[in-house]
Amino acid sequence: MIEIFTSSFGTAFKAIFEILLISIAAGLLIRKNILTQEHLKALSTIGIRVLLPCLIFSNIIKNFNPGQLKFWPLIPLAAVLMVGFGLLVSALLFLPNLKDKKYLLAPAALQNGGYLILPLGKMLYPDQFDEFAMYCFLYLLGLSPLLWSLGKYLVSPTEGEKPTLRELFSPPFYANIISILIVLLHLKFIVPSIVLEPVDLVGTAAVPVATFVLGAVLGSISLNIRAYFANAVKVLSVRLIAVPLAAIIVLKLLNIHAAYPLLCSLLVLQSSSSPATSLIILVKHYGGEEEELGTILFLSYIACIITIPFWLAVWTAITA
Repeated sequence: MIEIFTSSFGTAFKAIFEILLISIAAGLLIRKNILTQEHLKALSTIGIRVLLPCLIFSNIIKNFNPGQLKFWPLIPLAAVLMVGFGLLVSALLFLPNLKDKKYLLAPAALQNGGYLILPLGKMLYPDQFDEFAMYCFLYLLGLSPLLWSLGKYLVSPTEGEKPTLRELFSPPFYANIISILIVLLHLKFIVPSIVLEPVDLVGTAAVPVATFVLGAVLGSISLNIRAYFANAVKVLSVRLIAVPLAAIIVLKLLNIHAAYPLLCSLLVLQSSSSPATSLIILVKHYGGEEEELGTILFLSYIACIITIPFWLAVWTAITA
């Protein structure tokens, strides 16, 4: 078991370290003003509105088979349950000052389910990436609306304006819904290969662009580690310890790893992922504790170099 743990940890550590090296390079380009915030906004917009929807659409059309995955609605439900557990545990930690600290529940409960997990899956499971990505997109079907609704509510200093449908249901969400409906209604014939292949080609750029944007966002945030370290420890103890531990226990009790090993690995990675970088975008737009949330995000991505490989290695060892 120790050999299995060590081997799995080393593989995952190498993968996430390589991803973070790319992110560091992107962050330095932002810090040195070689890339500006306008460049970052444009790149992020292309990724969210074009590249990721293309990747989702082509992947679901090609790989989603509801006949072989009859319990597929439980995958987005798993995202909702995982977020709910993170909210509950973090609320208990900040209970004495919950009203003033509600913004800290967001990074504890809402993880980076796409921009970190997709590149990681690409490196860890290159031969199974299409299947891995399909599971990931089904998971995001539950996570994405929560990020833009619940996340906005938690990080905003006041009630503020309500999120619009355009914010709540982003282009990737629409791509998910449309492609799933096409498959469920047996309408794949309306998307011929002459259309699907170019869409798939554009979508292949989504993962590297997502990795770059992740680093650029982290490189643009303000930090004050000394002032916010105590709150960061509380948040990250939920996000990087309590949630993945609970997920591993539940998955082990469900005993589905033999039939769906890749899905279980995806859920372990999702449970141990760092807070969503989109929270910073929400704070920049609606106001809030930008420096504190930025500091927590920065520390989380440093910590996850160890925690993500650790939890994946634990899962691999106990299911070997």
